[in-house]
Amino acid sequence: MNLNNIQPAAGSTFNSKRIGRGQGSGKGGTSTKGHKGQKSRAGYSQKIGFEGGQMPLQRRLPKFGFKNVNRKEFRGINLDTIQTLIENKSITGDITKEVLVENGLVSKNELVKIMGRGELKSAVSISADKFTKSAEELIAKAGGKAITL
Repeated sequence: MNLNNIQPAAGSTFNSKRIGRGQGSGKGGTSTKGHKGQKSRAGYSQKIGFEGGQMPLQRRLPKFGFKNVNRKEFRGINLDTIQTLIENKSITGDITKEVLVENGLVSKNELVKIMGRGELKSAVSISADKFTKSAEELIAKAGGKAITL
C-alpha cells in the first residue's frame, strides 16, 4: 500500500447533488423545486406542526397539568448503596455531600435525600439535605447520626 493508491471505504463518500448549475446538469431551471408556489421560494420554512391551515394538533388538544416553579428536585440515595461503598472501602469516616460527589453518586449542585432501602451495618454520621423517616431510624439503629443540612 502506498499513498497514491489509498481509497476511502466503499459507501463512505458520495457526490452532493449540485442544484442550479445549468440545464445540462438535469437539475437546473427550477432547481428540483417544481414550479411556482410557496415551497419553491427562497427563504421558505414551514412552522413545526403546520397542517396546511387546518387547526394543528397542539391547538386542538386541551391544555392540562401544572408545573410548580418552586419544586425542589432531590437525588435519592439508598442506605444499601452507602453500605456497599463502605464495604468496598470507597468511603471511610463521615459521609458528607463532598464524599458523595467524589464517589459519583451526585453532582455538585444536586440536593441529596437519603432513603431507607436496605440496611446500614456501620455506625457513620451522614449529612444530607433531607432524610426519610425510615432512613433516620435505620441510621440511629446502627449507631450513627443523621445530620440535616
